Amino acid sequence: MKERNKAVPAVYLILEKDGKILFGTRQNTGYMDGKSQVPAGHVELGEMPTEALVREAKEEVGIDIDRNALEFVHLSYRPKHDVTGDRVDIFFRVHAWKGKVTNMEPEKCSELSWVDPHELPENTVPHVKEAINCIYGKGVPFRELDGSWLKKNGVPISA
Repeated sequence: MKERNKAVPAVYLILEKDGKILFGTRQNTGYMDGKSQVPAGHVELGEMPTEALVREAKEEVGIDIDRNALEFVHLSYRPKHDVTGDRVDIFFRVHAWKGKVTNMEPEKCSELSWVDPHELPENTVPHVKEAINCIYGKGVPFRELDGSWLKKNGVPISA
């Protein structure tokens, strides 16, 4: 039987407040350190994407979000950039949460900041920047980022 694709799902939280979205700067992760992006994480085995996002929001920025308040806004697909496989990136937006936004992982995130989605930091993780541009600029709900796109945007790809 032909082996099937085992793409890795990841979830991304677009936390909106006063027309801005929350960004963190990555550090000590081994992937895109020094670059900024929205809170995110992998969907664990047996977990639904919205459950993963609720968990990641609590772990990374110390807030509680209601799964039912999440608004799906974008899906992107990327070929593998390491041995773990292709990626399915699912972006959700939320406007309301409980708790104070706090950097709960200072060992992995050097700082949090609120940014205008139309004026993203120069150091934004490339696929996250593309997704935010699709959401806020183009109204595009789905995007395939092939190998040539990744190379053009400085993302190393494994064979």
